[in-house]
Amino acid sequence: MSLSTKISIVFGAIAVCLVSMLVVINLYAFRSFSINASTEHIRTAAEIVRVHLTEAMINGVIDKRESFLTRLMEVQGLSSARVIRGPQVVKQFGPGLGGRETAFDTIEESVLQNGQPQYEVIESDEGTTFRGTIPFVATARGTPNCLQCHEVPEGAVLGAVTMSMSVDNLKFQAVITVFAIVGIVMVFSSLAFFVIRRMIRPVTATAQNVEEAVQRALRGDFKAVVRKTTNDELGQIATDMNRLLVFLDAGLTRIGKNVAHLTNRTTSSDDNLLEATIDMVDGLTRAAHFKQAIEEDETKSEIHHRLAEVMREEFQLQEYSLYEIIQNKNQMVPVYVDGEAEGACRWCDPQIMVRSEACRARRTGHTVDGISNPGICYAFKAGDHNNERVHVCLPIMQSGAVGNVLQLVARPEDEEDLRSKIPLINVYLRETAPVLETKRLMDSLRESSLRDPMTGLNNRRFLEEYVETLVANSQRNQMGLTVMMLDLDHFKMVNDTYGHDAGDAVLKSLAKVLRQAVRASDMVIRYGGEEFMIILVNTVGDPADQVAEKIRASVEAMETHVGATTLRKTISIGVADFPSDSDTFWQAVKFADVALYQAKESGRNRVVRFVSDMWQNKKEY
Repeated sequence: MSLSTKISIVFGAIAVCLVSMLVVINLYAFRSFSINASTEHIRTAAEIVRVHLTEAMINGVIDKRESFLTRLMEVQGLSSARVIRGPQVVKQFGPGLGGRETAFDTIEESVLQNGQPQYEVIESDEGTTFRGTIPFVATARGTPNCLQCHEVPEGAVLGAVTMSMSVDNLKFQAVITVFAIVGIVMVFSSLAFFVIRRMIRPVTATAQNVEEAVQRALRGDFKAVVRKTTNDELGQIATDMNRLLVFLDAGLTRIGKNVAHLTNRTTSSDDNLLEATIDMVDGLTRAAHFKQAIEEDETKSEIHHRLAEVMREEFQLQEYSLYEIIQNKNQMVPVYVDGEAEGACRWCDPQIMVRSEACRARRTGHTVDGISNPGICYAFKAGDHNNERVHVCLPIMQSGAVGNVLQLVARPEDEEDLRSKIPLINVYLRETAPVLETKRLMDSLRESSLRDPMTGLNNRRFLEEYVETLVANSQRNQMGLTVMMLDLDHFKMVNDTYGHDAGDAVLKSLAKVLRQAVRASDMVIRYGGEEFMIILVNTVGDPADQVAEKIRASVEAMETHVGATTLRKTISIGVADFPSDSDTFWQAVKFADVALYQAKESGRNRVVRFVSDMWQNKKEY
């Protein structure tokens, strides 16, 4: 319902109520006035009758009272007049006039008994009549004295006079007056209504324009114009509203373009500008919170897990694959497949895991859109679902190279929904890329600090950081460890004779022999200079001695070519077990070093196992 209609209804209701109240009040006032006027009229006429009857009795012409009453009817308005005698007067002077003065009705009888006048309005087919019955009360006051003639006590009712008069004329005048008042009020009400409608019309017009502009703004259209109809406050409201709409349209358009540029999302003219902008800003905010979270994660695996959660919870994707590229091995490793950590390759040819160039996104570094170009990637293999799935592969760039690949899979009927999500997914990937790169560099830096750059073996620092985990696993699984300390025999002579390059070549050859001689679960460490350490896991006693002897023989057979020279070297090995030889790991290392010293002293190129007697003479070492 419009404001103008509401005002019209309210004003009409007020006018109707006002007119009704005026009619009721005026009718009540005229009725009261008519009754009061008729009452005074009848009382005055009754007093005249009383005075005339008194004078007639004194003058002895009481028998003339009927002619007097007849003449009294000529007074305008009076329609009847009748005198009745009270019981005490009847007793003293008789009924008079043939008993007509003693025949009275119930009202007259009540007046004769209580001495109180009574009045009533009588409605009949002939009109409206006002009747009054006025008593004559005996009193000794005044002249003549009533008690001089009547033998009655003070206050006795001598009789009464009943008169009636027509009030039709008064009633007609009241109705005419009421209609005149109502007509005047209605005329002024109509004029007031017209003036108010005229004054309220700009308000309603401005309100309707503002409402239309707001409704269009809620639909994302801020180009509405509020028409200015007056130069007062309403006109100022229209002007300010138009300025606000222009400001919002320009601001939201600029924000939308900037956000669309950040998200690579395009908006159509049918989109709600406000909702689209809010949606894009909310997406960027969530992406910023995501970046803050992954920046505080410790490892790449935690970042991969959080990214998988975003795909599942934020974008409601159930079928996807996240791969990590192993740069130095030319391999791709599935990190998450359909929400499962380290799941089996499902949506691609497994060949990409051993030859990453088979992945088009990995090879080109560009987005592979299988929705727009079905069959573009030959590595996409969805098994039985091949004809029921489409895919988009998004590379995650790190330092100019592809570090990860995110593969999104959807049913053909869901491809538009997937396409609409890709711009924001790219935002998440863009935020993820530098953090993953930072973590990779930190891992590389940490790896370089724990690895000998020349031989590629772990260094002593690595052992110091890993030893607690190593000992804890050994104790928990009740596995023994064998510690070997190895040292090349007469290595200084190589450096002095052939130079440090030849020495480095010998160390590299030795590192290769040592790695090949033990299992992947065993540890080979360059302990310092030409000294190495090997830790055999769950191998102690004779088996460990056999491994040590194998290593000694392999080193003895090792040939290192330096220019035209072929170098041959031997190695001395000291062996100790943990925890059988020592309760602490580092003490076992010391024991193995003692055994190595004994091997050196006893002629080199041999394996010596630690025995307790060696520790008895430790001061000699």
